[in-house]
Amino acid sequence: MGKKSRVKIQKSGSGGSAVVSPKEMMNLISELLQKCSSAAPSAGKEWEEYIQIRGLVEKIRKKQKGMSVVFEGSREDYFPDLMSWAQENRASCDGFTVADFGTEGYGLRATRDIKAEELFLWIPRKMLITVESAQNSVLGPLYSQDRILQAMGNVTLALHLLCERSDPASFWLPYIHSLPQEYDTPLHYQQDDVQLLLGTQAVQDVLSQYKNTARQYAYFYKLVQTHPAASKLPLKDSFTFDDYRWAVSSVMTRQNQIPTEDGSRVTLALIPLWDMCNHTNGLITTGYNLEDDRCECVALQDYKENEQIYIFYGTRSNAEFVIHNGFFFQDNAHDRVKIKLGVSKSERLYAMKAEVLARAGIPASCIFALHCNEPPISAQLLAFLRVFCMTEATGSPGRTAQGCISQRSCEQTESAGG
Repeated sequence: MGKKSRVKIQKSGSGGSAVVSPKEMMNLISELLQKCSSAAPSAGKEWEEYIQIRGLVEKIRKKQKGMSVVFEGSREDYFPDLMSWAQENRASCDGFTVADFGTEGYGLRATRDIKAEELFLWIPRKMLITVESAQNSVLGPLYSQDRILQAMGNVTLALHLLCERSDPASFWLPYIHSLPQEYDTPLHYQQDDVQLLLGTQAVQDVLSQYKNTARQYAYFYKLVQTHPAASKLPLKDSFTFDDYRWAVSSVMTRQNQIPTEDGSRVTLALIPLWDMCNHTNGLITTGYNLEDDRCECVALQDYKENEQIYIFYGTRSNAEFVIHNGFFFQDNAHDRVKIKLGVSKSERLYAMKAEVLARAGIPASCIFALHCNEPPISAQLLAFLRVFCMTEATGSPGRTAQGCISQRSCEQTESAGG
């Protein structure tokens, strides 16, 4: 399949930090876990907590300098191997190739004309990295005994990805080689860059994401070093924060839901080759064919030879794209701003308003959204505002239900996303 695996572990020594004792590292990890597991800070103290957590993480990163797994060469060097691997495993490879699109990064370029709704890409299940493949891998014994892994499919995928990256004989190595070595997600931001987000819609989620990732890393570092079921994991000798951050970002920017083999439920998966497609406005054009047991994608529109092939990632706001995908989409038709509104429990009419809202299926306190397109206000938000502005003149719940929230509004509320 072309190149041999060129994976190595950079050990501290040549340009790295001094060797750190296991006890010293475990003490730092324990301190980080304790800090990240403490109660949520009071309002206005989130930034201060972030600084403290980041300070501990930077201490750990400094001591781990030069210990991460890296691949020699550039990402682009491995794309021919990715295409050969896909062809060998009966994925579609006709009609497109991987290409560099400048500021948009790498994507798929049409090598022939493709018609709208034409099935041009399919990937069989055997090529997917899934929660189920994790259970059948070297991670399986730990998965079967750890409730966090069992409850969090995205974390399972991240650790599964790291284990496979460390295995020079991994079936998925051609795919793993093709992944970015670094990401533009906020997990990789410098502190000054994160500070620029203060006052924006994204900042709370960014701070929470960093805290959760640091907590997960500390938890699994201790588990990998101490749990008997983890004794054979390739992470035992080298499991750095930078490694985990890379894996989390890989999963976060690429994970998708697919049905399990029997179709009884959904599971999370990484889908090689398909995840090279960049985003544009449109409709979901990817599905799963259970009969042929493969992920399938039809063309969003007509594509001429040499044009970039796009897919639609879903109705994410730009804040969500920045947090989870690491990019800002200028012409996002689904951009929106979240606002938190609630009826104060100290208000004299609280009980009445809460009852009216409950009848309409609306919480007395909720996060709503203002949309960039028409209509900017959803039926659910409009109904909430009508109740919020109720006075004693609008009186009883019965009268309010008829006048303040029309029956039509209540019906709309059930399907409105809010």
